[in-house]
Amino acid sequence: VCVVLVGVVLEARLAQLYFIEKDFLQDQGDARTIRMERINAHRGMIRDRLGKPMAVSSPVVSLWANPKEITRDEEKLRGLAEFLGVTYESFMEKIDRNQSKNFVYLRRHLPPAEARKVMALGVSGVFEEKEYHRFYPGGEVSAHVVGFTDIDDHGQEGLELSFDEWLSGEPGKKKVLKNLYGEIVKDLMPVKDAAPGNNLDLSIDLRLQYLAYQELKSAISHYGAASGSVVILDVPTGQVLAMVNQPSYNPNNRLNLDLATVRNRAATDEFEPGSTVKPFTVAVALQSGYNSESEIDTDPGFVRVGNFTIRDPSNRGVLNLSQIIAKSSQVGISKLALTLNEYDVWALFQDVGFGQSTGFGFPGERAGYLPNHRRWTDIERATFAYGYGLTVTPLQLASAYLAIASGGMRRDVTLLKNVEVNETRVLTKDVANSVNLMLRAVVTDGTGSKAAIPAYQVAGKTGTVRKIGEGGYEDTQHIAFFAGMTPAEDPRLVAVVLINEPQTQEYGGGALAAPVFSRVMGGALRLLNVPPRVNVVASR
Repeated sequence: VCVVLVGVVLEARLAQLYFIEKDFLQDQGDARTIRMERINAHRGMIRDRLGKPMAVSSPVVSLWANPKEITRDEEKLRGLAEFLGVTYESFMEKIDRNQSKNFVYLRRHLPPAEARKVMALGVSGVFEEKEYHRFYPGGEVSAHVVGFTDIDDHGQEGLELSFDEWLSGEPGKKKVLKNLYGEIVKDLMPVKDAAPGNNLDLSIDLRLQYLAYQELKSAISHYGAASGSVVILDVPTGQVLAMVNQPSYNPNNRLNLDLATVRNRAATDEFEPGSTVKPFTVAVALQSGYNSESEIDTDPGFVRVGNFTIRDPSNRGVLNLSQIIAKSSQVGISKLALTLNEYDVWALFQDVGFGQSTGFGFPGERAGYLPNHRRWTDIERATFAYGYGLTVTPLQLASAYLAIASGGMRRDVTLLKNVEVNETRVLTKDVANSVNLMLRAVVTDGTGSKAAIPAYQVAGKTGTVRKIGEGGYEDTQHIAFFAGMTPAEDPRLVAVVLINEPQTQEYGGGALAAPVFSRVMGGALRLLNVPPRVNVVASR
C-alpha cells in the first residue's frame, strides 16, 4: 500500500511539474543557461589612393576569467600562469584580489592559435572573447597620418581619431547556450547582426609616402637635425599625396612610445616662414601696379628702418622684383613693402590661408598666427613682408604655394580621395603666372639651384629663419626650408621641405632643404609618369 501511495504521489508531482509549472521551470532553466553574447564589429580599413591597406583589423582572441568560478586545480592553474608569462603566486594574487568581480582580463589580443592552446588546458572559469586588433602595414612611414587605436579599438591619434565614428562598426548580439562552467556550447540565434565599420580611402599615395619618408629620414640623420617634415600636394585637386615627419614611431609596437614623436609636425608645428612668403609680398606689388622689371635700389646693402638695420649679405645694387626673389634680398623686399599698403599685404596672406586651419579636421592641427595690428610700425611692415612676426605650419605653407601653382586659385587641402574640390580665386592668373616665372629664376639663377630636377622645370623659394630662444633670436639654431612646384610650366605637384635645427656648418634652405626637394620630387614625377621636358637642362 505504501509503495502504491508513493507512486501515486510521484505521478501527481510529475503531472504538476509538466502541466502546471512547465513554463516557469523552463524560464528558470533558460535564465541559468541562455545568455546574450556580444558580437564585436570589424573596424573599417584605411586605404591609400590606390587601394593599398594602411590600417587593417585582424581577428584575435582575448582571454578572461570569472574569479568566482575559476577552478582551484593547482596543476592546471600553474600551466595557465606559465603560458601567460607570470608566476603562479602573482596569478593567484590577481584572482583573489578580484573575487568580488565576475570579469577580469587575463590576456588581450592573442593570435587565435595561441588562444586555442590555452583553452585546451581545460581551466574552468576561463573564457575567450573574439575581438579585432589593428595592424598598420606602413609602420612608422604612415604613422603620423593614420594614427592608432587603443586596446579597445577606439581611435586615439591621426585619422583613426578624426574618423573614429566612421571607421567603428556597431556591435551585434546573439543568444547562446552555456554550460555549468559558463562555456558556450551552442549558438542559438542571432539577435542583432554586427555592422562592420566603413572603409576610409585616403588621397595618400603610399609610393610617394615611402619615397618622401626615406629621403627625409636620411637627411635628418645626415644633418644631425632635431626634426623635419615633407608635405606633397596634388595641384589639380588639393589632395595630400604624402605627409611625413621625423622623428616617427611604430604604431604596431608602442611599448616604449615617446609621446614627443606622436604628433604630426606637418600640421601641428608652427614656425616663422621667413623668405618663403616674399613671393606673396611681390604678388601684392604686382596687383598694385608694379611689374617684374620694376627696380629697387638696395645700395649700400642695408637699410635703416626706425631703430633697426636690415642687411643683405652684400651690396647687390639695383634689383628688379624678379631678382629680389631670386637673390632673396631682405633690403629689396623691405623697401618694396614700405611702398605698399600693409593691409593689402595682410589680406593676401590671409587669403592664401595663413592664420587659419586648413579645414580637414586633423587632430591637433594648428592655425598659425597672423598678426592684425591696428597700426603697423615701419619695422613691423618690413619684417612681416619677409616672413617674421607670423607663424605657419608646413601644411599651410604648401597650401599657400598651391595658390600660385594653380594660377591664383586657393583650393582646400584634403587627405580624402573622394571629395569635391572647393576653390576660390585669390590672385589673378597673370599675377600668379608672373610669380611662377620669378620662382623659376630662384632655381636657375638664385638661392635654390640645388632644388633643380634634370629634365623638369622647378619653381620655388628657399627660406632660413633663426629660432626664438629665451633671450630672443638664436644665432645657432635655425630652420631651413624649401617650398616649390614642378613642372613649373604646368605644375602638377607642390611640396614643402622643412629641416629643424640642423647641426651642420651650412644651415640655409638652399643648402639643406632644396636637395631633399629635388630628390623627393624627382622620384615623385617618375612614379606618377609625368613626362619630362627634354629641352629643359637643369644642373645642381
